[in-house]
Amino acid sequence: MTDQELKVSKGLVVSLDYTLRLQEGDVVDASAEQEPLEFLQGSNQIIPGLEQALYGMSIGEEAAVVVEPEQGYGQREPSAFQRVPLDSFPKDIELELGMGIELVASTGQPLLAFVTEIGDEDVLLDFNHPLAGETLYFDVRIADLRQATPEELEHGHAHGHGHEH
Repeated sequence: MTDQELKVSKGLVVSLDYTLRLQEGDVVDASAEQEPLEFLQGSNQIIPGLEQALYGMSIGEEAAVVVEPEQGYGQREPSAFQRVPLDSFPKDIELELGMGIELVASTGQPLLAFVTEIGDEDVLLDFNHPLAGETLYFDVRIADLRQATPEELEHGHAHGHGHEH
């Protein structure tokens, strides 16, 4: 079976050209400026709603995929806000509204938070994913498909062509 006849299925490496828009039509992400997104299908490397929609597509095929928040980045969690004293930030950081700050959770996981409010003594951080609660509108095209290598299957992700994302 040649790669041309492959259809997206679990364990294949998918190269995906995509444009992501929100309800208002704003483009928030697109692969056009860079190489296609490459991932191992069926290993939860991309959001579930998009991954599900790709099954059975072949190379060159295009689709419009609408992903509800539950199948995307989840709903916004009101509890995912935290007030942090100003003096716990390094003095040389100039805090700005909307800026992202990477923190490390007690578990050692990196967390990204966004500054939503700057007070006199504390800062309100939002730990929600910026796209939480959003319905996502993807235009996708399967740029390429190939069988995953045994190593990729073992590691559960695509290794790409020698460059890191």
